[in-house]
Amino acid sequence: MFKALVPNQRYAVFFGLGVATFATLGGGLLYSRWLLLITAICGALFLLGIHDLRQRRHAILRNYPVVGHLRFLLESIRPEIRQYIIESDNDAVPFNRQDRGLVYQRAKGEEDKRPFGTIENVYGSGYSWLTHSATPVTIADSNFRVRIGGSGCKRPYDASLYNISAMSFGSLSANAILALNTGARKGGFAHDTGEGSISRYHRQGAGDLIFQIASGYFGCRDDEGQFSPEKFTALSADPQVKMIEIKLSQGAKPGHGGMLPASKISPEIAEARGIPLGIDCTSPAAHSTFSTPIGLMGFIGRLRELSSGKPVGFKLCIGHRREFMSMVKAMLQTGTLPDFIVVDGAEGGTGAAPVEFANRVGMPMLEGLTFVHNTLRGAGIRDQIKIGAAGKIVSAFDIARTLALGADWCNAARGFMFAIGCIQAQSCHTNRCPVGIATQDPIRQRAVDVGDKSDRVARFHRNTMRALGDIAGAAGLANPSDFMPYHFMFRQKDNEFLDGNEAFPYLPEGFLVSEKEIPELSDWYDRWDRASAESFAPPEIPHGPFRKRNAK
Repeated sequence: MFKALVPNQRYAVFFGLGVATFATLGGGLLYSRWLLLITAICGALFLLGIHDLRQRRHAILRNYPVVGHLRFLLESIRPEIRQYIIESDNDAVPFNRQDRGLVYQRAKGEEDKRPFGTIENVYGSGYSWLTHSATPVTIADSNFRVRIGGSGCKRPYDASLYNISAMSFGSLSANAILALNTGARKGGFAHDTGEGSISRYHRQGAGDLIFQIASGYFGCRDDEGQFSPEKFTALSADPQVKMIEIKLSQGAKPGHGGMLPASKISPEIAEARGIPLGIDCTSPAAHSTFSTPIGLMGFIGRLRELSSGKPVGFKLCIGHRREFMSMVKAMLQTGTLPDFIVVDGAEGGTGAAPVEFANRVGMPMLEGLTFVHNTLRGAGIRDQIKIGAAGKIVSAFDIARTLALGADWCNAARGFMFAIGCIQAQSCHTNRCPVGIATQDPIRQRAVDVGDKSDRVARFHRNTMRALGDIAGAAGLANPSDFMPYHFMFRQKDNEFLDGNEAFPYLPEGFLVSEKEIPELSDWYDRWDRASAESFAPPEIPHGPFRKRNAK
């Protein structure tokens, strides 16, 4: 083996360390004991090289003993090198520095203006812009609200146009939850609990809550993990709870369940979720309370009754479009309508998701929102159901564009995380969040100063709403809720752009249930025909393109 090693220069460092070890050892014994320190360092590295040659796990270490560890060191700090040295202001991974900087500035109350001009490629595909008016208006009051609650709702809620999206206690630290919820109270907007239920830190913050119920029924489950009407009634009676949201799927990992290992379940998490200590907690991919569209409507009606008439809706990322149409058919058949629907985009975030799910599963928010909005219009019930939307919405322009394409309000998770100090280290799943937000480590989360960070949350919201009022006024509107698709332009190719009415049109009211069909919308009618209120399953398994009807 020694003969094989000698001719290869890649072992030069290894042999050099061996020579240095014995040379400094002799020098230390004969001349100066200070050389023994060098002996210890070189000897330790030489022994590491011997270990590298003998181990079988890493091929690079067997071929490059000692120096091969530099590769792993550089790889470990690659995200930081990219973020702080290489990344440009508009590189999105997943939020670019320009967007993050905007949130930091507005949260801190610092100057958020930019000198010299845009850094966007305004002629590149994907660029979109607002069309302004020659007669702009000034909007003095930026406390924009939307009333959520249909005819079956006894206790409607006047929600802000911008709220904190679902993030569970357990995924986020206690101080992070407390800072977010306290900020929501100070700013007068809502905070979605996420599927982890209501913790003591939500209650301590005293901000308005959207209580999310997912397939694990945390906070309202019995000992077998099934939905408990009694526990739900008690929890929903809390005046802090303003709305109830059934989570069908989330954008970052739609159709995927989860498991919280027993080692990560603290007494506080167990208290909030209503689960035992010392046992792995499973969150199934699908609900056990219902399995059909009609069953979902029945569950919505049941929750509305148990909560004494609070707004009840559901959240989903669009997958099979036919399945959402099945839900709409169930609404028409049963007469039970949700008060709201939240559309989450595939670009949404999460603490941890399989790469395939995060990158390739689910419909992006703009397309999903447009589909939901137009399906409800086609069924003639859009005016009875409010729509929320989530998915990388951090600026006033993001909110305005989303409102124009059919949403009534917007939610953001990572935007508000930036407001409390998130640096996008992307280590949420490691429990070693460098700023103490996405961790349960009590030492790390001490970095989140609740008083200061809650002020930043409220300030970010307030400044974003002011900016929203400014761009609504620039478009000549009195309220951001008046945005329509034609207020925006979308560049499809480098030399071609479309009016918003062309790119994301509003389809005619009632077209899906009208006797007269519109030939250009034959795809919508075909999909509507395949949808069933009784089942999510397809009526037939497609082995090729569906034969389209000849609409007349």
